[in-house]
Amino acid sequence: MRLILDTNIFYDYAEGKPEVVDVIASKADEICFSSIVLGELYYGFLKSSQKKLNEKKIEQFIDLLNVEIIEVDENVCRKYALIYEYLEKKGCRIPINDVWIAACCMADGGTLLTRDNHFNNVEQIEKIII
Repeated sequence: MRLILDTNIFYDYAEGKPEVVDVIASKADEICFSSIVLGELYYGFLKSSQKKLNEKKIEQFIDLLNVEIIEVDENVCRKYALIYEYLEKKGCRIPINDVWIAACCMADGGTLLTRDNHFNNVEQIEKIII
């Protein structure tokens, strides 16, 4: 399975949370981040007193697990518009970065791994919510 990790999943994995480590170990043939998730991670690192250490950890994680980065391109932008319009018609708002993350998942065809229940409102993507 091609798993696309949400920001919270990387943090859970880094902390060694068994449920996250187990899902990744048992289900992932490929691991991806959207460029949006990578941006959220680097933003979090900027606020940390261990910025350099955290940056090194993410670089090692990407290298060790051969993590693919899903870039925002025209196809992702079109998926973003579809998802945003769908959520708007449904009267459901989710954080805007999560709309972008969902768009990356929809364009890529991978399965989002997250712990954010609001992704249940995005019917256009496959997801595992733990």
